[in-house]
Amino acid sequence: MKETLLRIGTTYIPVTNVERSTEWYVTKLDAEVSYKDEDKAILNLANQSMFLVKSKENQTANFIDVHGEERFSLTFEVNGLDALQTLHGDFISSGIVVGEIENRGHSGRNFVFYDPDGNKFDVWSELSPVFREKYVIPQ
Repeated sequence: MKETLLRIGTTYIPVTNVERSTEWYVTKLDAEVSYKDEDKAILNLANQSMFLVKSKENQTANFIDVHGEERFSLTFEVNGLDALQTLHGDFISSGIVVGEIENRGHSGRNFVFYDPDGNKFDVWSELSPVFREKYVIPQ
């Protein structure tokens, strides 16, 4: 193969109300809106383009694993444990539904949070070394 995939450019998230969800992502997660109509919104969040797509009720990006556990499809990264703990507290203060900070047996710590439609997301305290190097983020 002469070419390879370089990055994930866009993630699609199902939502029932584009206006409400756009407002939530902007106010709670500091997303920036680049386009919006009645069926979708295009947001810039965490160095990625995210499409909020109007969907039927009870649709989420979550899935059930082989052990019957609901899983998330996206993990956001922050720069270290202090950043994770601060963000966790900020999310709680702003009314976001969050789980406890967890030790999952690998490096770093994680917690999950949910958007208004029940889409489950993960946050990890370990920033990718490639991202850190590219954006010159000190440890």
